[in-house]
Amino acid sequence: MSLPERMTPRELRASLSLASIYGLRMLGMFLILPIFAIYAETLPGGASHLMIGLALGAYGLTQAIFQLPFGMASDRYGRKKVIYFGLLLFAIGSIVAALAQDISMIILGRAIQGAGAVSAAVTALVADLTSEQHRTKAMAMIGGTIGITFAFSLVAGPALNQWIGIPGIFALTGVLSVLAMLVVRFVVPDPRVSRFHSDAEATPAKLGEVLRNRELLRLNFGIFSLHAAQMAMFVVVPFALKKSGGLDENHHWQVYLPIMVSAFVLMVPAIIYGEKKAQLKRVFVSSIALMLGAQMLFAFSIDFFWGIVASLTAYFIAFNILEASLPSIISKIAPAASKGTAIGVYNTSQSLGVFLGGTLGGWLSHAYGYSAVFAFCSVLMAMWLLFAVSMKAPPAVKSRMFHLEEMSAQQGVELARRLSGLRGVREAVVLADEGVALLKVDMHDWDEQAAVKIIEKGE
Repeated sequence: MSLPERMTPRELRASLSLASIYGLRMLGMFLILPIFAIYAETLPGGASHLMIGLALGAYGLTQAIFQLPFGMASDRYGRKKVIYFGLLLFAIGSIVAALAQDISMIILGRAIQGAGAVSAAVTALVADLTSEQHRTKAMAMIGGTIGITFAFSLVAGPALNQWIGIPGIFALTGVLSVLAMLVVRFVVPDPRVSRFHSDAEATPAKLGEVLRNRELLRLNFGIFSLHAAQMAMFVVVPFALKKSGGLDENHHWQVYLPIMVSAFVLMVPAIIYGEKKAQLKRVFVSSIALMLGAQMLFAFSIDFFWGIVASLTAYFIAFNILEASLPSIISKIAPAASKGTAIGVYNTSQSLGVFLGGTLGGWLSHAYGYSAVFAFCSVLMAMWLLFAVSMKAPPAVKSRMFHLEEMSAQQGVELARRLSGLRGVREAVVLADEGVALLKVDMHDWDEQAAVKIIEKGE
């Protein structure tokens, strides 16, 4: 079987355009983070940090509620129709927030934004539009877009605030959402065949298996805690930077930019070491320990400018490594036939963390002060560290997927048995109804040619 090494122009166009739409969803959440709390405090009802936290976290609650249902609806009603609907909701929520005169209306707008949860539908469309051997690359483009969007937002948010203010930023995201609908219509190709993909989509039948998997539960708690701490932090840090450093919110980018550059530079070798040397658990656990240290440092130094800078530096180094390594570990641990469901539960856990972190962080800040927020985050990280230390080391495997000709279920079972016996194959699942073989294989030593021969010729 001769597999093309490069994406076709159609696949590349689909991957890049859909990654940009996925990035827009993140932009709506990230762009206001560094400056929203200070703006919200000036609104009627904004004196309560609980309300500020609710405004930040409301997005996550509705996203958690609608994310999986929207993905399933895209199987029934069509990918693009669901994406159009989600982007329309996102635009409406953005305009509601832009026109808001009090904090309650912003909370409503953020909730409507989150309800336009197109992430699962976008992922399903990516799977429809890319071949099996290039799907991982397409998903990696989406993952990279999220990281770039987050870093960009921390720098661009304060600059945009100076020019157009928070209402202008909300209005801008609404306009971009409408433009994204045009991208879906005129740039994203229509899939020739649209079907369910176990590696990219959640299915209710697999939820029980995923929710009973203790290793996956540890990771779900991890992404929940990571984003809860992130949202709680942004309830407090904008105020602390302004008070301790005398920096108005329009200049906070001067703090974030060098920190983010340094964090990305340090993240790359850590991830490479973990993946290439099969030391992912060591890197993972060390990063959680660093995150715990960052939260404790925040708690003790939140009133001192250089203490905040040191805390943010440690925080973003750990955050970037954890955000990059968690999806990789999920992919290695999740059963091959349940990978899409595992990712769906993982994404829902992340959104719930956004909601709880914003809400509880706001309440703690209002009732007990800044340090209480980071004491809470420290407890979350300590619990996660205990779970991570006792987890099994992720196997040094990678996922491969092969397209199959039409076959019966019995033939699929026999093919899976033969593939499982090959050198370096850790798990082989044949989904005859989807026309794919899903394999987990050793990173550096597996008999790919034998697998191709069996799949092509049945020998």
